[in-house]
Amino acid sequence: MPPTTTDIADDDLRDRLRAVDDPALDTDIVSAGLVTDISVDDGTAAVELALGAPHAPDEAAIAERVREVADEAGIDVELSANVPLFDSAESSVLPGVKNVIAVASGKGGVGKSTVAVNLAAGLADRGANVGLFDADVYGPNVPQMLGADTDPDVTTVDGEERIEPPTAHGLKLMSVGLMIEDDDPVVWRGPVAQNTLTDLFADVSWGSLDYLVVDLPPGTGDVQLTVLQHLPVTGTVVVTTPQSVAVGDTRRGIEMFGEYQTNVLGVVENMSGFVCPNCGDAHEIFGEDGGRALADAVDVPYLGSLPLDPAIRAGADAGEPIVGRDAGETAEAFRDLSATVANKVGVLRRHHRRTTTDESG
Repeated sequence: MPPTTTDIADDDLRDRLRAVDDPALDTDIVSAGLVTDISVDDGTAAVELALGAPHAPDEAAIAERVREVADEAGIDVELSANVPLFDSAESSVLPGVKNVIAVASGKGGVGKSTVAVNLAAGLADRGANVGLFDADVYGPNVPQMLGADTDPDVTTVDGEERIEPPTAHGLKLMSVGLMIEDDDPVVWRGPVAQNTLTDLFADVSWGSLDYLVVDLPPGTGDVQLTVLQHLPVTGTVVVTTPQSVAVGDTRRGIEMFGEYQTNVLGVVENMSGFVCPNCGDAHEIFGEDGGRALADAVDVPYLGSLPLDPAIRAGADAGEPIVGRDAGETAEAFRDLSATVANKVGVLRRHHRRTTTDESG
């Protein structure tokens, strides 16, 4: 027989929540310091959890298990999230942004922007509030991939002009491509590009976001360093193709993130295989397993593979990210990537919380 509501005190419920395991930390959520506050009053428990990756599958499962434990105790529960910031994120640059995910590649032509657009759209499809910042100043083609051609509005807040990003496919978007004419060449020396990005960091009014996806330029130049030095990057998704040339350049990019103490969420292998629509045969046009081998070699997670599918190109040209399609293996692969990346962000934040809790005593 379940206990009456008067039988449950705050400490009783906290002990019961030790039955809820974290799938990644190999411990329970109480020991990991994820239960930051409990208050039981008149048959209802208010439980605050240090979960930092909104709409991530693993964190949704943790929240559901907390509800089940409360139900077994015979009480209702109201959950809230306490999203802790990393020390590096104690910044006024993006005060309303919970997580910044940079998407990078060691070289051009690997589909980095396509991955960034579909990752952002996939996170939005999961229910998250998402922004997409196109920092690829020399190839700002993200607006075309989202079918966005609306000029940003400028408003005045507390005497300061702020840029209001337009929306497309449920995303807030900012790109240099929205601020120049279609045929204008972007011929900027490094300092000009750096200053332009720095100004945009401070001037765009993103509001409250669960995730801001930043599409970096390819390579390891000044613009990438500007982003790493000025934005509170939670983690980086690194894109490669299976080809050995791309893998070598990608490895150098990962080493750059290590030098700047930026977490790498993992490697995703794009253009991993082509299935002929007529005969059904699979063709490894750019080789195979290069991304997985790289992830193993540098000891970072492997986030999965994405096929070489003409529908991806067609969707990008039409401003319709393929992740938004209801069916198809390619759309499902991008949805899986979005879920995996959200889970990796959650693991990173919960591990940080656990470490901080252990150090504090």
